Amino acid sequence: MPRIVLATPRPEAWQAFAAALTSDPEVHLMRVVSGATALEAARSFAPHLMIIDSDLPDIGPLDLVRKLLMVNAMVNTAVVSPLSDAEFHEASEGLGVLGRLPAEPDGRAAADLLHKLRKVSGEML
Repeated sequence: MPRIVLATPRPEAWQAFAAALTSDPEVHLMRVVSGATALEAARSFAPHLMIIDSDLPDIGPLDLVRKLLMVNAMVNTAVVSPLSDAEFHEASEGLGVLGRLPAEPDGRAAADLLHKLRKVSGEML
């Protein structure tokens, strides 16, 4: 059962994405609105995946990934970024980010990300 945290202050932009994730009856989705609540969720909820928006009010997405590694390095991450694939790869190198998402990801992006998560997690999920 994949436990996923979606960290965004823009729920309307993520509506189709979240609906696609939760259409899978095994997915348990927790929504938070800041980096601080995301880190608390990493401690208490033990997610398999944290999806991080670029518009968090208190921290940048890659900075949150760095802090998350200190809390629970086993949490996979996906990050919204306007950078090109090459620029994003350079900026996130060594952080183990599972994927880069567009500013308003759709249901297809959710399905692709869930497939990646299950692939890297093997039989666990």
